Amino acid sequence: MDATPLNALVLTVVFAAIGLYALYFVIRAGVRDGILQADKKRETSRRTDFPIG
Repeated sequence: MDATPLNALVLTVVFAAIGLYALYFVIRAGVRDGILQADKKRETSRRTDFPIG
């Protein structure tokens, strides 16, 4: 079975889609963790800015 140009194009598109799908989840997880880290940093800085007691 030889690879016709159409088969090569289809395989390229499929592998690119799989790679981009994986990259989407990596970026999504990074953004989520960054937001959580920024929220935590803001919370701790608020507590030290205005000490109660």
